Amino acid sequence: MSKKTSLVALASVAALVAVVAGAWWLGMQQGMGHTTSAPQAVAVQPASADPSVWTIPQGEEATRRHIRESLKAGDVDPATGRRILNYHDPMVPGKNFEAPAKSPFMDMMLVPRYAGSDAADASSVTVSPRIQQNLGLRTAPVVEGSLVSAVTAVGNVAWNERERVELSSRAMGFVEKLHVKAALDRVAAGAPLAELYVPDWVAAQEEYLALARLTGDGTDSLQDAARQRMRQAGMTPSHIQRVVTSGQVQARFTLTAPIAGIVSELMVREGATVMPGMTLMRLQGTRTVWAEGAVPESQAALLQPGARVRTTSPGAPGQTFEGQVQTLLPEVDAVTRTIRARVELANPQGRLVPGMQVSMRLDRPKATATLLVPSDAVIHTGRRSVVMVAEDGGRFRPVEVTAGLEVGGQTEISAGLQMGQRVVLSGQFLIDSEASLRGLEARLNQEPAPTSTQQRYTTDAVIDALNGDTVTLTHPPIAALKWPQMQMDFKLPPRAQQPPSLEAGDRLQIEFEMQDGDVPRITSLQRVAPEPGK
Repeated sequence: MSKKTSLVALASVAALVAVVAGAWWLGMQQGMGHTTSAPQAVAVQPASADPSVWTIPQGEEATRRHIRESLKAGDVDPATGRRILNYHDPMVPGKNFEAPAKSPFMDMMLVPRYAGSDAADASSVTVSPRIQQNLGLRTAPVVEGSLVSAVTAVGNVAWNERERVELSSRAMGFVEKLHVKAALDRVAAGAPLAELYVPDWVAAQEEYLALARLTGDGTDSLQDAARQRMRQAGMTPSHIQRVVTSGQVQARFTLTAPIAGIVSELMVREGATVMPGMTLMRLQGTRTVWAEGAVPESQAALLQPGARVRTTSPGAPGQTFEGQVQTLLPEVDAVTRTIRARVELANPQGRLVPGMQVSMRLDRPKATATLLVPSDAVIHTGRRSVVMVAEDGGRFRPVEVTAGLEVGGQTEISAGLQMGQRVVLSGQFLIDSEASLRGLEARLNQEPAPTSTQQRYTTDAVIDALNGDTVTLTHPPIAALKWPQMQMDFKLPPRAQQPPSLEAGDRLQIEFEMQDGDVPRITSLQRVAPEPGK
């Protein structure tokens, strides 16, 4: 290779190195330019006076300012005019801290939570209208009424043991004739059942008839004694009366049915000898029957003796039998956890017989009026029952309630709510989860108690806007609270304590006090004449 060729090659290599070095230097300059401009891209924008619209970087910047100004939970932030509730990590919402500091969970600062700001109230959760629409939140009013309920049960028919009659022999005798031949024969009241021959009655009747023929003093007492001996022999009053009336011996006695029903048991046959006290037959009345239904023990408390019952049976289609609860038997089935309800049913045609299955509907006695809410609104946690109460401004507050009977999608509420309040029907579990993370579970049903010893402050102010019971005012600096001039919300006093026809632009002199977990509350206000020339 010639010397000239070598020089050309060296020159080419040098040029290539120069180009690469220039490109590297240019890339470094551009990279450094991007690096120096990055802080401007993520610079924290000035925070609004309303903490509810702050971003997380703005909240972190507020925490750094609190550290510089030695503020902590319970103090009033001069920049917002709101009291600081606590500090939290947005990534770990279940933990709250009393002092501003760096998060122990993340590489970031804690964020302050203020009283009276949206989503930071100490006793409620705020959900924006857009989120409510996305979640499909529905509410329903708390109404007053009474639940009309009925307990259903299935049971079997049994004879009413209170209508059972036992017929026994009153003296020794013989069964000459039976008018009923078999058990379960039906008989009418007063129908003859058996003909008995009783020899022991013959002697007593003959003695009486012999004395009845005598005349003279003292015969009446003897006749009365003879009648007494006939009664002692076991003769019935009607049988004795036949002897007295006819004047003849009535040795045969006809046993009649005292009630209408059936012969449930027949112990004798024709020609049998009977002894005193021997049971001849048993009669069972069919005018009413028992039906014993198995009622769950959780519903047994709803029943009382005398409750009305309507019953149907497959054995008597198209027919309804009415009756009432006679008693709840004092016994619980350990397997089915049921209590037997004994019901007495009218059985005028004798259609109901023992062993027949019936379906019973037992009416609950009329209950007193109480508060009712849809059952879907009640959250049963196992330890308590909670509902979400919807308040103004998209706020929702968990309230512990005492739930009672549930019938037809309605639940009785005996404590915790007031008529006219609205409760959440759908999406309440999401709100309840947020309330639990916010620590509201420990403050159920606890409202901040107003204190009469709170310090009050006085200032002039101008009305900017009126919104229900809240007014937006612009006030000058308040030295006692270290507040600069600012615009903020105040709670108005009752309407009776307000000047008539308040409107935007009015100049006021107000006295107010701070509220725990809410905006300041005006205790008194009066109009001030406008400044001269304005």
